Amino acid sequence: MQKNVSGNPWRFIVLAVIFAVSCGPNKTSTVSSTEQDVYTQARLELVENDIQGAGIMNEDVLRAMRNVPRHEFVPTEFLDQAYEDHPLPIGYGQTISQPFVVAWMTELLELQPGEKVLEIGTGSGYQAAVLAELGYVDVYSVEIVPELAEQAETRLKALGYSNVHVKQGDGYFGWQEYAPFHAIIVTAAPDHLPAPLAEQLAEGGRIVIPIGPTGWYQSLWKFVDEGGELKAYNMGGVTFVSFTGLGVEGHEATPIP
Repeated sequence: MQKNVSGNPWRFIVLAVIFAVSCGPNKTSTVSSTEQDVYTQARLELVENDIQGAGIMNEDVLRAMRNVPRHEFVPTEFLDQAYEDHPLPIGYGQTISQPFVVAWMTELLELQPGEKVLEIGTGSGYQAAVLAELGYVDVYSVEIVPELAEQAETRLKALGYSNVHVKQGDGYFGWQEYAPFHAIIVTAAPDHLPAPLAEQLAEGGRIVIPIGPTGWYQSLWKFVDEGGELKAYNMGGVTFVSFTGLGVEGHEATPIP
């Protein structure tokens, strides 16, 4: 997914001294310490220039973006682009989202300690890791592609994100077993708000979701439960991969309230 935000190219500079940025307890890595130094510096520059510099203000979100190792979530052939501010393919017609948009959507959720978050579209697991890195929410993530669900679950566990629960299934129907959710984030674009997701939203909850036509620009919507009524707020134009599955294919588009 991509929003048109300019980014700086990643400069491969190995520094003798770097900022000590923790990736959380018990997190492992698949790269050498020298490579980690390079990736850490690139990540800090990305956050400073293209995320904080582009208007993200929530300190917890900025901390999570500084800490989560995006290079662990991209295919090997795209490692040199891991900290450029654009989406990357991860196979099966899916992408890992642009870092700015991951931060933006996370900030829009307005998460509070102790809340439960439902993510629709696990993909590589990067967005789930950012949510988990906040350190005070439980994350439930649904991925329709079996291979991606398995890979993401393995990757997240290896990196120590024990507060992420992954399920393979059709995200259109949410995850009723653990509903209601205080926040729901959708990382693929349907042409309407899936009714099951609205039904699984807790009182006062928030949904952040791109909605629009397949293969074209969409709008990012924030829905907020206000006194039992779902209010819709258009946050601006975005481009996401299409929402897939029997759920969305079997339901006609409905107008946004």
